Amino acid sequence: MAKSFNLNIVASDKKFYSGPCQKLIIPAVDGMMEVMAGHESTVTTIQSGELKYEVDGVWHIAAVSDGFVEIMPDYTILLVDTAELPEEIDVKRAQQAKERAEERLRQRESMKEYYYSKAALARAMARLKVTKK
Repeated sequence: MAKSFNLNIVASDKKFYSGPCQKLIIPAVDGMMEVMAGHESTVTTIQSGELKYEVDGVWHIAAVSDGFVEIMPDYTILLVDTAELPEEIDVKRAQQAKERAEERLRQRESMKEYYYSKAALARAMARLKVTKK
């Protein structure tokens, strides 16, 4: 059996996962990042996207939104705004959110609205991506 580390994924509204993990792939701000037992200690930011983690040889997929991750050699803690399994996502609602965000981006009202709309679009696209797997 591969070496494992303790993984805690905490969303703002729930504890999403807590337990052993062999591999973790996160959507870090500078690209996808793989974490395994013994990883060098680091802290980085998470952006909206697809999260994958392996438990007992089985890969699990989730959609996560912006947050932070603390990586240590024997544990990793992920703090995100939202974390959802594909079966928890309402595809129709996610598609509508994507369309609303795209429309707000086309209107370009203010820089603040632009960044909110961009974040909403990224969340919606991440949710739709994991439902297709």
